[in-house]
Amino acid sequence: MIKVKKIEHVGVAVRDCSKAATVYGLLGLGVHCTEDIPDRALKVAMLPVGEGEGEIELMQPTTADSTVAKFLEKRGEGIHHLALSVEDIDDAVKQLLESGVRMIDNAPKPGAGGKRVAFVHPQSACGVLVELVEELQ
Repeated sequence: MIKVKKIEHVGVAVRDCSKAATVYGLLGLGVHCTEDIPDRALKVAMLPVGEGEGEIELMQPTTADSTVAKFLEKRGEGIHHLALSVEDIDDAVKQLLESGVRMIDNAPKPGAGGKRVAFVHPQSACGVLVELVEELQ
């Protein structure tokens, strides 16, 4: 059985991270780091919620043909995915594939913040894009 530790973050697609961070700042959430992810054509800003309760990840596309840019064009700004922290991402992906779950990533890959990630296709998760996240030790 897959061991989910917590909700790691909720990914929110935005057109402008700075503007979005200002709005979330009014809710008492501050940006603790930003990062460019060139291979995904993204700029991200991470906003912690509570103490160890997870984060909100603001995702701004850096090219017009990126996945998030296409999401924004089709659906507008809003929740893009739910990320779950798992203990062993390799085992989690293996178990899901063996169970017939459709994955976007059949193997973990590098993600933001030095973490390893793999995405479950929304068709296998009731319409929700689910990101599995494992922190590197």
